[in-house]
Amino acid sequence: MESEQLFHRGYYRNSYNSITSASSDEELLDGVGVIMDFQTSEDDNLLDGDTAVGTHYTMTNGGSINSSTHLLDLLDEPIPGVGTYDDFHTIDWVREKCKDRERHRRINSKKKESAWEMTKSLYDAWSGWLVVTLTGLASGALAGLIDIAADWMTDLKEGICLSALWYNHEQCCWGSNETTFEERDKCPQWKTWAELIIGQAEGPGSYIMNYIMYIFWALSFAFLAVSLVKVFAPYACGSGIPEIKTILSGFIIRGYLGKWTLMIKTITLVLAVASGLSLGKEGPLVHVACCCGNIFSYLFPKYSTNEAKKREVLSAASAAGVSVAFGAPIGGVLFSLEEVSYYFPLKTLWRSFFAALVAAFVLRSINPFGNSRLVLFYVEYHTPWYLFELFPFILLGVFGGLWGAFFIRANIAWCRRRKSTKFGKYPVLEVIVVAAITAVIAFPNPYTRLNTSELIKELFTDCGPLESSSLCDYRNDMNASKIVDDIPDRPAGLGVYSAIWQLCLALIFKIIMTVFTFGIKVPSGLFIPSMAIGAIAGRIVGIAVEQLAYFHHDWFIFKEWCEVGADCITPGLYAMVGAAACLGGVTRMTVSLVVIVFELTGGLEYIVPLMAAVMTSKWVGDAFGREGIYEAHIRLNGYPFLDAKEEFTHTTLAADVMRPRRNDPPLAVLTQDNMTVDDIENMINETSYNGFPVIMSKESQRLVGFALRRDLTIAIESARKKQEGIVGSSRVCFAQHTPSLPAESPRPLKLRSILDMSPFTVTDHTPMEIVVDIFRKLGLRQCLVTHNGIVLGIITKKNILEHLEQLKQHVEPLAPPWHYNKKRYPASYGPDGKPRPRFNNVQLNPIDEEREETEEEVHLLNSTTL
Repeated sequence: MESEQLFHRGYYRNSYNSITSASSDEELLDGVGVIMDFQTSEDDNLLDGDTAVGTHYTMTNGGSINSSTHLLDLLDEPIPGVGTYDDFHTIDWVREKCKDRERHRRINSKKKESAWEMTKSLYDAWSGWLVVTLTGLASGALAGLIDIAADWMTDLKEGICLSALWYNHEQCCWGSNETTFEERDKCPQWKTWAELIIGQAEGPGSYIMNYIMYIFWALSFAFLAVSLVKVFAPYACGSGIPEIKTILSGFIIRGYLGKWTLMIKTITLVLAVASGLSLGKEGPLVHVACCCGNIFSYLFPKYSTNEAKKREVLSAASAAGVSVAFGAPIGGVLFSLEEVSYYFPLKTLWRSFFAALVAAFVLRSINPFGNSRLVLFYVEYHTPWYLFELFPFILLGVFGGLWGAFFIRANIAWCRRRKSTKFGKYPVLEVIVVAAITAVIAFPNPYTRLNTSELIKELFTDCGPLESSSLCDYRNDMNASKIVDDIPDRPAGLGVYSAIWQLCLALIFKIIMTVFTFGIKVPSGLFIPSMAIGAIAGRIVGIAVEQLAYFHHDWFIFKEWCEVGADCITPGLYAMVGAAACLGGVTRMTVSLVVIVFELTGGLEYIVPLMAAVMTSKWVGDAFGREGIYEAHIRLNGYPFLDAKEEFTHTTLAADVMRPRRNDPPLAVLTQDNMTVDDIENMINETSYNGFPVIMSKESQRLVGFALRRDLTIAIESARKKQEGIVGSSRVCFAQHTPSLPAESPRPLKLRSILDMSPFTVTDHTPMEIVVDIFRKLGLRQCLVTHNGIVLGIITKKNILEHLEQLKQHVEPLAPPWHYNKKRYPASYGPDGKPRPRFNNVQLNPIDEEREETEEEVHLLNSTTL
């Protein structure tokens, strides 16, 4: 009767035919008898967990995976704490998805019992949309607050508005009737610090006083920011995107998305931007939005108790963060999909789009820039681009790729040096030194003194009759009655040449300071500094091409398009293309970056130049290394992140990576009914493993299941508190039936409920290429290595990362031609393809000898094994 009940529940050990019902918003993958090809791109269904109960996956290389959606056996009552995770551990995606399915089935089975149960079912169904709505509202509101506060505090370094202290410079002069067109930034209501302190508006004394106050405010803001981060929320420093990527891949970092981190990051981001450091607020805004998503997810049990479902909310939150950072809702969704998300099902795409929409709507309602747009530097160009301009656009892409490769290597080298020297022990001093150097050098140059976003806006803007910038100081021979769209190319004046020299100095300054600024212990984004570097280079190239076309309009490349008196070249367009190229060179983004830039600037007509520059930038950068800046920082910090973009091209096997190695202590295992509570506690105390395989007996070594260290500890503590008669000598039983014990024996402890009866397994001859794909696409924590059902070892995510790192440092020799044409026989066959001798299903040859023969066959270096 009991076995019949197990059969109906899909738990019969030899049954692989029962199929469970799917949840309402995810399709069921009928995988019975399917030959799984892990090289295909349609692998998201595996991670979605929509597999049949006990579905058997057979791999053509001889490895096998046995999986079940029921990870827990029949439970009398759940043990509190079982199934949760410790800090700095990786979640089990498959178990989390199965828990969510069980929760969904339980709700569906009760919803017809009463109106209250039906209401709970509707609330559960809509909780996903509610949480992303709240996340979008909070992200938009905080982004507007940060933009307004950062603008006000940036202008505070230069002066103050006496009529209204909360107005920045531009707002202060809006209502003034004494402002002229040429000096529209000067009005009686706005007073510089020199005017307030020494009563002088012009002269050397005024310049020196403003210089001193600029440095004072910059150091004050930087010191306050780093002090708040160090004292209250150490996780609030940096960009946050590398950690967000790691968290979305399944890693647990407690407190990184908490309320204290949100509060301190919001405050210190304003201070860091206002200090004038070479950083931006766009990357940290993604962190802020993810903090909002994490906090709101605790209001809904569907997400608060399930780490995998929570990461769907975080993916939508990251899209909302980019949406408010750049005013690019579609680009935000693509950014979340391309750059940060590890698992992105279709419903998460819809919710990310909705979260980005809500966040952009809130930011537009706040209107922080006063231009009725989502971004500060929205531009409109009136001249189309011509075919010959593709060459300078591609040159800007080459520059962006070279800049990205240089920045990644230089910044990682500096960050590694910071970690390995005493200088890294004084983060406050480092921030003060960097802020002081930045302020001292930035003030004399008007382009480095400007807020970086204001600088990008000026570089993007096309020159018209209403522009008073020195970048638009051309020798003007046109009739004043001509309209803006018909302004022709003109020879550059002295102001343009002066601006070019200042921009060249600003370019060198930005390149050097950004290398040393990114990674210090204040919130620091990389998007805006990279775009500023590209915009400066692009504007210089644009002016050069413009003057070349003006003075040599009879050249064959200009003759067809650039006639005398025609508006041919738009330098602002080159700045926009250069900004996209440099940002792409650093982050290696492609599709999302192009969409972000044309949403950012409104330049939909110029999408082809943007695509050409971004792809060129990526190709050039990849020639020096495929890692973007975020992946490089993930590797530097040692986070357990398996990048899906990397290809595994080596010929190692699972036996080469698994633990234990030949000279290591034997694998720590549990037996299903021969160990006592004291035995298990001693093993837990003497080892640091996160889990233990459970076998039938020491003699048999046949795999029964897998028990996690945390679940064992919690279950034993709970049993001692709630069950009478559980002592150290109590027998622990993982089997379905308790073995017969003497009458005087203490009460046994049944722990079958915490046992994973279907751990993922591969054979010792499974190629590591397949194993790595399994870990990437299913989000596994560990995988057991077996041989004919006998446990040989275990492969964890850490083992794979160590193996990949060692393979990067050692070049594996090419295998001989016969290796690739040779048939790969399973472990039960010899090198000649003939079956090995057997007696009563037990192999006569030791397993270690087989492994040695296999290693000789594939000619692997000993140095490449871990």
